[in-house]
Amino acid sequence: QIIAEKKDGTIYNYHAKTLNESYTVNFSDLKGRSYTFQYAELNALHEQMKPLGLTILGFPCNQFGKQEPGQPHEILPGLKHVRPGNGFVPNFPLFEKGDVNGKDEQEVFTFLKSSCPPVGDLLGDPARLFWGPIKLSDIKWNFEKFLVGPDGKPVMRWHPSVSVSEVKADIHKHLIQLYTQQL
Repeated sequence: QIIAEKKDGTIYNYHAKTLNESYTVNFSDLKGRSYTFQYAELNALHEQMKPLGLTILGFPCNQFGKQEPGQPHEILPGLKHVRPGNGFVPNFPLFEKGDVNGKDEQEVFTFLKSSCPPVGDLLGDPARLFWGPIKLSDIKWNFEKFLVGPDGKPVMRWHPSVSVSEVKADIHKHLIQLYTQQL
């Protein structure tokens, strides 16, 4: 198994283009907030915790079972009308579809994966994984999540099967710890 090389710095060294390509977000513009990378539950989490400085960032990817095959202009209508449907519109930024693993992975994911330990040592059925080379630190499946603190340093990483409510509880604990340290 291959271990990813540790990347120094903060998430503020990176940027990503929004899904509709209307603008590029420099993560440095979000400095001082906490982030986590389940749709309706993520919308609710974003709404509840935005006043506390949380911003959720979504990165579509087609590397896991080819579950996001749409062209960039098809993804938002697909969410609205099909999956999850019922008029769903994300209330957080969705970025350009891209790779999160392998030789063409987006740099921000190289950084995040090198900063937080893997969430397990099983990746799943190799026939449903579309990248190479495969590393132990790779993102396991869609909806794996990361929490990045206000200082830009990754704090925590969750397996894709972890519920948004568990993520929310962990974020609360982290925010309380940050607040306590400031006193």
